[in-house]
Amino acid sequence: MTLALVPRPDERLTPLERLEVLCDPGSLDLLRTEVLSRRMGEKARPGDGVLGASGRVDGRAVAVFAQDASFAGGSLGEAHADTVIAVLELAERSRVPVIGFVESAGARMQEGLAALSGYARIFRKHVELSGVVPQISVICGASAGGGSYAPALTDFVIMTESASMFLTGPAVVAKVMGEDVDAAALGGPRVHDRSGVCHLVAPTDVDAALLARDLLDYLPQNSDERPVRWPTVEPPGYAPDSFVPAEDRKVYDIRDVARALLDGGRMLEISPRWARNIICAFGRLDGRSIGIVANQPRYLGGVLDVEASQKAARFVRTCNLFGIPLLVLVDTPGFLPGTKQEKLGVIRHGAKLVYAFSECIVPRVTVVVRKAFGGAYIAMNSKDLGADFVFAWPSAQLGVMGAPQAIEIINRREIEAAEDQEGARAALAASYAAEHLHPGAASSDGHVDEVIAPADTRARVGAAFAALESVPLRRWPAGNIPL
Repeated sequence: MTLALVPRPDERLTPLERLEVLCDPGSLDLLRTEVLSRRMGEKARPGDGVLGASGRVDGRAVAVFAQDASFAGGSLGEAHADTVIAVLELAERSRVPVIGFVESAGARMQEGLAALSGYARIFRKHVELSGVVPQISVICGASAGGGSYAPALTDFVIMTESASMFLTGPAVVAKVMGEDVDAAALGGPRVHDRSGVCHLVAPTDVDAALLARDLLDYLPQNSDERPVRWPTVEPPGYAPDSFVPAEDRKVYDIRDVARALLDGGRMLEISPRWARNIICAFGRLDGRSIGIVANQPRYLGGVLDVEASQKAARFVRTCNLFGIPLLVLVDTPGFLPGTKQEKLGVIRHGAKLVYAFSECIVPRVTVVVRKAFGGAYIAMNSKDLGADFVFAWPSAQLGVMGAPQAIEIINRREIEAAEDQEGARAALAASYAAEHLHPGAASSDGHVDEVIAPADTRARVGAAFAALESVPLRRWPAGNIPL
């Protein structure tokens, strides 16, 4: 069955229209449109509240489905589950991405355990596909219970501004917990794009479908293929260091540095409102799809903490599973200290980032932009953690900690004995920085491959990725587990 695109940008779309906007015109072929629930009696409707189909996005084969909230609230019954599983199995057999438009009241009450069993089968199939083919969920309305769990098992979750996700709806929360809350406050995008549940937010259904197409452009068909390489587009033209202050403690936006290096200055940031002290994004460099992980000095000075570690670790793992090279831009004073972070398990969560980089087999290049201190120096894809190339700008500093902090430990007695303690501190700090923190010292010891001029960064990184072009894609049993 072939269908035509019918855009309605300012309105909520029907499930069929959502699939039409996502897929190339004329490429959509529906399946299981006449299936009926055995348990709904006279209320049964052909399709059982979900559309499954195959289609194409920019000429690439995909498997897709869209739930229909106009029938039983989009709730999932046995036949409904069978259609979703049929789409997932199609993606598995043909090794193509799967995109689902989710709007569901959860398990269908009338079907009891058969509905719950249907969700369990969907969960298992999502896990079987994890790390094998890209899985994208687009939440277009209220999605409860299993309608939230299933998307959480996929690689990326996109929400529209009117969508909501929650395990238990507002009515039950009010009755059981005594909390008076609406769907938006309980599980809208302003909740989930700050918790890591939702990766991207779009204003409307049309925007969400187009955003899914944009995201898919950076991803391969499956874990055994590489993302499509496009013709090179020159970056904006400004110097990558033009936004970086010389003063160590002044803030700036690391995204400006990234855009100066990327084709067309264009990147797609993932989870931009969660853990804003770390940036995770997709972009292209010399036409290649790459992942960017970067400390963000604009927030918390670019420190690593519990949430930044979780966010970066999941992104690194995603890129590794799908053969996407990684560019790591480093400017961090270390891990965030304090009792709160320790109670939240910063050791455990920081270890996730170390683990993610350590197991990485995709090409990865690190550029130290301004500073890299302590455990965060290691965790941010250091040479000894397995980075293929590590570059540093001439003004960068690398070491156990910053000079002012280091001399308070090493030279404490000397400072206390000095008549001009502030002057002694300044002189000792300058001496320590010159001897121990200068990138030349790291380069001479082999911890940095080359100290490079900022203006040469794009060329050097591009050449590094080109040198690693033939690195084979190795597949081992691994999934994209939620962190």
